Amino acid sequence: MNDTARRGASCAATRRQLLSGGLGALAAATIARCGSSGRSGTPVGPAPAVTPYATGSFATDGKSLLLQVIAHPDDDLFFMNPECYQLLSSGVPVVTVVVTAGESSGRNRVPHEHAPVARDKPGYSAARQQGMRQAYAEMLGLDRFTRWQRTMLDLPHGARAEMNVLAAGGRRARLIFLNIAMLSEGGVRGVRLPALWGTPGTMMRTVVATGSLVSQVHIYDHQVLVDVLAWLMGHFRPTVIHTMDPDPDYQVHDAAHPKGNDQRHFSDHRDHTPTALFTWKAISQWVADSVRRGGRSPSFTTMAFRGYYNQRWPHNLPPAVLAEKARYIAAYGGGTRWECGDPAGCGDYNQGGTHALTSRKGWARSAHPRYPGPLPAPTTDHSGRIVAYGVLGTQAVRWQETSPGSGRFDAPHNFGGGPLAPSLSAVTDTAGRQLLFALRFSALEGQGGTDTREIVVLEQRSAGGSFGVWQGLGTPDAGAGRGRRVGCPVAVATPDHRVHLFARTAAKSLATRIREASGRWGPWRRLGGREIQDGLTVLLDKAGRIHVYAAGHDTVHHWAQDRPGGPVTFRPHTGLPVPDGAPAAVLGPAGHIALIYRAPAAATPYVYGASSGAAGTPLPHFTGYGPITAHTAVEPATDTGRGTTVLLGLTDDGQAQVQYGTYANARPVAASGRPVTVGSPSLLAQHGHPLSVLGISPDATPWAWRPHDTPQA
Repeated sequence: MNDTARRGASCAATRRQLLSGGLGALAAATIARCGSSGRSGTPVGPAPAVTPYATGSFATDGKSLLLQVIAHPDDDLFFMNPECYQLLSSGVPVVTVVVTAGESSGRNRVPHEHAPVARDKPGYSAARQQGMRQAYAEMLGLDRFTRWQRTMLDLPHGARAEMNVLAAGGRRARLIFLNIAMLSEGGVRGVRLPALWGTPGTMMRTVVATGSLVSQVHIYDHQVLVDVLAWLMGHFRPTVIHTMDPDPDYQVHDAAHPKGNDQRHFSDHRDHTPTALFTWKAISQWVADSVRRGGRSPSFTTMAFRGYYNQRWPHNLPPAVLAEKARYIAAYGGGTRWECGDPAGCGDYNQGGTHALTSRKGWARSAHPRYPGPLPAPTTDHSGRIVAYGVLGTQAVRWQETSPGSGRFDAPHNFGGGPLAPSLSAVTDTAGRQLLFALRFSALEGQGGTDTREIVVLEQRSAGGSFGVWQGLGTPDAGAGRGRRVGCPVAVATPDHRVHLFARTAAKSLATRIREASGRWGPWRRLGGREIQDGLTVLLDKAGRIHVYAAGHDTVHHWAQDRPGGPVTFRPHTGLPVPDGAPAAVLGPAGHIALIYRAPAAATPYVYGASSGAAGTPLPHFTGYGPITAHTAVEPATDTGRGTTVLLGLTDDGQAQVQYGTYANARPVAASGRPVTVGSPSLLAQHGHPLSVLGISPDATPWAWRPHDTPQA
């Protein structure tokens, strides 16, 4: 069934539901909406999705804006911080769109208090919205009870939403509440958000929150929600979009892993997943519609965040970062004795006080991107200019430095391939040809249609030459459902003229596919092993053998070759301590591999290698959070020409920092004056070229930093 037919069936079913439920006024509104945009009265249809062949230019105005789409009025605080408040603190305006009313049971309970609480869904929805205002006021550095400007926002198809605006100096936050019921009752009884995504003809009502400026119930079907989200993107023109996880991990629920708030079979809430899917579909529609109307794609980058996954894996936020995050959650939670001036309540009392720190679920204690990996992926051309590959506007792009050492980049060259997830792996084979690997949303339909993912590759025809066409490599798992759980591709080229591709499977293990020297790709092969997180570290040792490292529940897991060209196999029992996330791996001057990572919830990383063993050697000055990247490079302050280990990571406030050496008196230097990085920065350390750090700015452009020295004690 195509989009037009599916939408017609949806409208017809809705008219029958509403009329049979006695909601004649809403039925009339629905009939009008099905045939018009609700804004101009002209018929509309969904814009086509982004295609892999769209390779036009990008539109940009040099301004930054973060748009977040979340399911409930606290998902950003639990799962998208610290990235959200770091961008807001740096001066990037934030627009947060809350899809559901968050009304849940309608009971705003205080933990451990057993007094009866009346069921009041409109009131609980309003109290949670007030909690968001309190949290964002504090993120802006204002008193939590600062008054917001509250207005109504007209949306497509006659829908309306309340928008709250608060500014402090040059910083600004907007909160937009669509207020779709978590459980739509009345004329369309018992409908939840997953059905709005997946079941044709599904309709859902909004909740009128207590005291809201929006006093009328609105009806959403699948395409209306896509249109509304796409319209908001076109209206605010974000340069960074935060989404939730569209394809959460499978999760066995048992005594050790109780289901709790999870949806059945998965490690996330049942509203988080469809909200993410609607967001990604709206992104694709917004890009396609922008190209159709103006010939250019909007310029933005995207981050997706895992949700209840945080409960299942070791925590990765150190105390200082966690304390800041928990402070905003506590402001959201509020309390019964707070005097906020809102009669419906002063927050979501269940999350007040120290709940974020004492909850056994630990959702606040981590921040996990769904698509990990540093971006952009850098290399250099024959003249010494930096060449950086990334994902912009859901398409693969290349930025080139205007001249060697300038740190400035020309306009992005669009390679298409989209819609792509925001992760890219770039390798150079033994013939000098670049290969780009990405994860594509190969189908994103909903409504009973196809939802699939695939790993794709784009290969250069010759060294320094043009690129060919995107080739699909499938996924390690058969079936659309399991294929959607594929991890981000990571590849390495070996001296025997092969290219080895690796990806995490739906079973949370490792799989590989190999491009032979002839250029032909072999089949996917599973490599066994125990459960790992996504975010793979791959390198070659001194003999040219492949090593793959990944973070597990209990230790760092390792796969390797016995000999160059041989099969990659699982090596159990590394004996290393539990990591907080993906380890960095570096080949030292003596040929030994060292691993560098933090313990769960720790700020200080340790080096584990031939000399330190399982005890590790601390790096007490390189504190921070998030993944660490390591390479061997020549230290600028010396004239020996010998290589040393150089580290790249983030400080507690999200700035890039670099440290030469892992010896006791080494000190990091931060990239002061550089923009806050979106995601993880990358490190370029090539023989004969100065060390460079690259990142993506909040305005969706790359920046480069060449740290020439690091201070010594």
